Amino acid sequence: MSEVEPNENCLQAFETLGQFLEEDGWYPQQIEDRTIYRMGFSGKNGQLNCFAQIRVDLEQFMFYAVAPVKVPEEQRLAAAEFITRANYGLRIGNLEMDFNDGEIRYKSSLDFEGEMLTPRLIRLAIYPAVQTLDRYLPGLMTVIYGGKTPAEAVAEIEGSEE
Repeated sequence: MSEVEPNENCLQAFETLGQFLEEDGWYPQQIEDRTIYRMGFSGKNGQLNCFAQIRVDLEQFMFYAVAPVKVPEEQRLAAAEFITRANYGLRIGNLEMDFNDGEIRYKSSLDFEGEMLTPRLIRLAIYPAVQTLDRYLPGLMTVIYGGKTPAEAVAEIEGSEE
């Protein structure tokens, strides 16, 4: 399968993404010759690794915030239940877990086919992702290492909403 040649809209979107990330203080690093930036985010509850990607084959913007820990194999079913409970009702994006290695991430995405990807749209995709993962991270940790049930952990987080 050959690499898809980016169209003008995708090239502009990647340029807009890079400019937004620089100006917003994310200190992005482009990954090799790909349309992906890597950066970090310091939340209240942990340091997240983040990836912002322009899918040139689909004209889509994907943003991933990755948790600083991987779920041990014996805790992955409980973590999956926690994620399912947490995802229910989320309006922008979702939590995901790779069952093979235990990686937890939050994904937010936009389809901008035929449209301009603007700094405002980028902001509206990125910030809910990092804020939501940071918010749910302590609950995930109590499920993995603290003996709480997924239902208890999610109820505690969502019960603290204002």
